[in-house]
Amino acid sequence: MAKAKTFSCSACGASFNKWSGRCDACGEWNTIVEEAPLSAGPAAKSLGAMRGAAIQLTDLATQETPPPRTNSGMEELDRVLGGGLVPASAILVGGDPGIGKSTLLLQAAARFAQAGLKTVYISGEEASAQVRMRAQRLGLTDAPVQLGAETNLRDILTTLDAEKPQLAIIDSIQTMWADNVESAPGSVAQVRAAAHELTTFAKRKGMSVVLVGHVTKEGQIAGPRVVEHMVDTVLYFEGERGHQFRILRAVKNRFGPADEIGVFEMTGEGLAQVTNPSALFLSERGEPTPGSVVFAGVEGTRPVLVEFQALVAPTPQANPRRTVVGWDSARLAMILAVLEARCGIPFTGLDVYLNVAGGLKISEPAADLAVAAALLSAREDVALPADTVLFGEISLSGALRPVGQTENRLKEAQKLGFTTAIAPSGGKQGGAGGMTLRQFGDLTAFVGEIFGAG
Repeated sequence: MAKAKTFSCSACGASFNKWSGRCDACGEWNTIVEEAPLSAGPAAKSLGAMRGAAIQLTDLATQETPPPRTNSGMEELDRVLGGGLVPASAILVGGDPGIGKSTLLLQAAARFAQAGLKTVYISGEEASAQVRMRAQRLGLTDAPVQLGAETNLRDILTTLDAEKPQLAIIDSIQTMWADNVESAPGSVAQVRAAAHELTTFAKRKGMSVVLVGHVTKEGQIAGPRVVEHMVDTVLYFEGERGHQFRILRAVKNRFGPADEIGVFEMTGEGLAQVTNPSALFLSERGEPTPGSVVFAGVEGTRPVLVEFQALVAPTPQANPRRTVVGWDSARLAMILAVLEARCGIPFTGLDVYLNVAGGLKISEPAADLAVAAALLSAREDVALPADTVLFGEISLSGALRPVGQTENRLKEAQKLGFTTAIAPSGGKQGGAGGMTLRQFGDLTAFVGEIFGAG
């Protein structure tokens, strides 16, 4: 009986039973490739006929000692990793081309090497001379990092087995190729095989490995999603080319909190840490202007204050423009609908532009109230006081819902000189200190008192 063929998309990793010119999952053309079938050897036999080793079982009350960690000295990186690098861990780092992934990891490699870890940096995209030039520009030539340039996975594993490093950085996983996989480098099969071999090798040898991954135009790490399941930690390096700020965000971490962020600033000498991101994001904020409000948000475990900027302008077009940078466009449409349906404030015939200053991407629902205030401030041409911060979630009924970590938000705002906070009623009121806390139960009451409308 002939074996069934399997096909997968090299762009998104979706599986199919037959080849087609266009992927139904992501819409890309000419990305469907055939995958080599698994060997039929022992796997084809009945599992009941084979006898393996018994698994040692434990109960949930078993005490486990926390894994030891090595600090790099880069506090922002150590924060995102959950307190430092864990031995035998696998980390996947993704980001847009040219955003600074290689710069960050070269600086991290130098720091870990100076902290006592034997570190190997393998580049599959650049020659060794190019990496040394970057190290010279960053002032890292004295760091005891061993450098190599190779894409053959077999040669890389042989080298790592001989050198026995404690940390290996592979830049990038899409350039690696295994000679036992019949497909081009960067394909789904090659990326999956290389990630599996490197992760397994790291776990077996007690070595930490950092894999650099390219991202698609949608911002997801290219290749099969199974790679993200293989590794222990997935980090995204975010930022806009027009801004000097860079955000390192943990979206998965088996050894620490997810959604933790580290903030860096791109300078001529590499990436510099930003220990107080709130002050940096608000550093260029001048006199209060219509459409500008400050949102007291929380990213991971740290409070972050950012500025929302809105612009509302008349348009002769039948379909007004809705442009969003740094926030969810679908949520903006929801806020506009609630303002019109519950507060009687229409935005028909008006273009709406919304921007998060500094290049930070906000996904927290607690930003709803700040966005509504920015839109109303721009529409009514009324500036909110410069010493006021806002946070709160808006429901479809127009009610304001309390959000978590109110105390941390208020403390961060007070530390930066803000004296008034506007938040939903019903939340925890502790931690306000010397701040004036104004609470509202629904959006209509907020609009009527702050803007005199509704």
